[in-house]
Amino acid sequence: MTHALASTALETLTVLDLTRVRAGPTCVRQLADWGAKVIKIEMPEEGGSATQTDFSARHEPDFQNLHRNKRAMTLNLKSPDGVAVLRRLAARADVIVENYRPDVKTRLGIDYEALSAVNPRLIYASISGFGQDGPYRDRPGVDQIAQGMSGLMSVTGEPGRGPMRVGTALADLSAGIFAAMGILVALYERERSGRGQWVQSSLLQAQIFMLDFQAARYLVAGDVAGQAGNNHPTGAPTGVFKTKDGYVNVAPTPVMWKRFCKAIAREDLIDHPDYATPKDRRRNRDPLNALIMEITETMTSGALVDRLNEAGIPCGPIYTIDQTFADPQVRHLGIAQGVESPALGTINLVGQPFTLSRTRSRLVRSAPEYGEHTDEILGEFGYSADEIASFREVGVI
Repeated sequence: MTHALASTALETLTVLDLTRVRAGPTCVRQLADWGAKVIKIEMPEEGGSATQTDFSARHEPDFQNLHRNKRAMTLNLKSPDGVAVLRRLAARADVIVENYRPDVKTRLGIDYEALSAVNPRLIYASISGFGQDGPYRDRPGVDQIAQGMSGLMSVTGEPGRGPMRVGTALADLSAGIFAAMGILVALYERERSGRGQWVQSSLLQAQIFMLDFQAARYLVAGDVAGQAGNNHPTGAPTGVFKTKDGYVNVAPTPVMWKRFCKAIAREDLIDHPDYATPKDRRRNRDPLNALIMEITETMTSGALVDRLNEAGIPCGPIYTIDQTFADPQVRHLGIAQGVESPALGTINLVGQPFTLSRTRSRLVRSAPEYGEHTDEILGEFGYSADEIASFREVGVI
């Protein structure tokens, strides 16, 4: 049966999605949104007639956003017959993505070695908390644990108030996106070698990578960064400033210092001995911020943003999420996209954050119902109606 695809970019790819929770589904969503034919495989006991899956009910926003543009089937991988079915699917698939703990997939017989023997061209991607080997390989890993162990929480929040988690699942999301990037690199390499390979990503690795310059400052110079709150760790007066009706981020670079002072009508600060150089401004950040706040508190956020933008100074309001999606530029970018759900009607989800000029991504289907496409998918892989009925009788599907 033909079905709509989200894009033509990856339309030749078949992807088996064995993932749960967030990091794995994030990875697979990147492929589904660009047209890969994704088959989401769920264990029979994970859904049944209920709607609860992982930590999010199937018809709730989180599940819908993570699993759009996919088809779904059930398959009991604890059954030898279920594993045999997966092996048949894997023989024709391009990619498998899983986030089982390392020992579990080996015990089930669905690890990289087992499935690459069936299909040497298979790209097999694993996402874990801490890696596929090493002293922590068998530990359960979730986003907040990775945020803490990576050092992220030690540089987040205000000084003296203890560690603070980032307000989104950054370790999960980055691990999933990096795994998707690894899959695409492996697929590109396969064009030359004709061989698949094992792609590995972990929440801990991904989150350390996301430390970026903070990690580099330690590795190169031995600097251990601390919490800076809303102040930029290296630039001043970059930070958050209160206005009459809210808060605004202001970020003048060193070369913009004179323009910034003129824009806020404080030309006297340009050559002031406490603020004349970037080093001076960093050293005297708190009194400088106080002087700037005396100006910003007399203005509305809109008026301040307009004035600084006219002077070419980076700045922007600090929004609540509803204000973000109401912003005219956000509306213009079209990142909130509608899709029709049989259960929920028309819903809006978060679209892809990049575009291609010819092969666009779009939302073509809401998250699938439990086992919605089981019969359809098994039929596509050569199983007869009688075989499918037999599988259902014995609990394979």
